[in-house]
Amino acid sequence: MGFFGPHYQLAFIFGVLGSIVSFMVFLSPVKTFYTIYKKRTAEGYHSIPYMVALSSSMMLLYYGMLKTNANLIVGISCFGCAIEIIYLILYIVYAPKRDKVFTVKWIILFNLGGYCLIMVATNLFRERSKRVTVMGWVCAVNSVAVSASPLGIMKRVIRTKSVEYMPFLLSFFLTLCSTMWFFYGLFLQDLYVAFPNVLGFLLGTAQMVIYVIYKNGNKGVEITEKMQKGDMEGSVGDINPCFPDHEQEIKEITIVIAEKPVESDEMKA
Repeated sequence: MGFFGPHYQLAFIFGVLGSIVSFMVFLSPVKTFYTIYKKRTAEGYHSIPYMVALSSSMMLLYYGMLKTNANLIVGISCFGCAIEIIYLILYIVYAPKRDKVFTVKWIILFNLGGYCLIMVATNLFRERSKRVTVMGWVCAVNSVAVSASPLGIMKRVIRTKSVEYMPFLLSFFLTLCSTMWFFYGLFLQDLYVAFPNVLGFLLGTAQMVIYVIYKNGNKGVEITEKMQKGDMEGSVGDINPCFPDHEQEIKEITIVIAEKPVESDEMKA
């Protein structure tokens, strides 16, 4: 027990740290949804990462309830389920009609239907240890999906050279979170927790690198738009008589025309 004692203590420490960071990860999209609320539209944003995160929290909650001494996993998973449901409700409220239908459909099929199917399948096993093993693999797959869900956003950032839809804080906290839960699983010898977080760390790091590369992309686009706008105004000024130079010319022409009748009257006199 003396050999294993320090490992459990370290697992508890990293579990607490992982829970704190996970709490911050769940709250990191608040800025994004505040922007959606101000714009009154969720156009350009995707609901898939939040549906996958909700599914992962639901699976980890069930896994933690099946496994003994997993109070940290149960606690943070409960919070994760609650906050992801709030995000999805806000998304559905402000999303375009097509995206609303897509999101509601996949919540019913993927989150509710899939979760119920997995619960039924795992309860076919009488031994608790087998149910824990099955749910462990399911949670591992879900964790990999959560880590890989921002790949679409990364592709969009590279294509558009704009990081508008990839918040840096989310990428940073996901990387930190993966690190903490990796060591938690490692010290508990729980490969279902440790293994997926290796991929989470790698993809999170890749997101931050992409953000640093393209973080000034928005400024470049704005400058280009201003230059194009200035060129358009300049070309319009060449033919538009409403500009100051042309106004002066028009005034001179008007004065000349107004003076001509006066000259003709003097000659008649």
